[in-house]
Amino acid sequence: QVYLGESGGGLVQAGGSLRLSCAASGRYLDSYGIAWFRQAPGEEREFLAAMKWLDLRTTYSDSMKGRVTIARDNVKNTVDLQMNSLKPEDTAVYYCAAKWGILSQRRSEYGYWGQGTQVTVSS
Repeated sequence: QVYLGESGGGLVQAGGSLRLSCAASGRYLDSYGIAWFRQAPGEEREFLAAMKWLDLRTTYSDSMKGRVTIARDNVKNTVDLQMNSLKPEDTAVYYCAAKWGILSQRRSEYGYWGQGTQVTVSS
C-alpha cells in the first residue's frame, strides 16, 4: 500500500512557475515509481513525468520535456514537479500516482493515486 498526497497547486500568471509536491509513504517504497499526471476538464488524464523512488531514474512526456523537472526531496520525502513557463492551457488538476516496478507512461499501470491539486494559469 502506498499513500500519496499532493500540495503546491494554486493560481499563477502565464509565464510563471510552480512547484508541486507529492508526499509518499508506505512499505517497499523503494520498489515503486512515482509519476505526475494532469487532467483538464473534458480531457483525458495526461502523463507528465515519472521517477523511480530508489535509483531516481526519470521519464518525461515529449510534450512537457523542457518545461517540467521531476525530482525527489529526501528531506521532505516528496517527489516534486517543477513547472516553468506556464501557459493557460496548463490549467488542470495535477495528480501524483505510484506503480510497482519499472516506470511507465501509461495511466492504467498506476494503482495508487493522490487526491489531486488544482493549478490555474491566468492569461
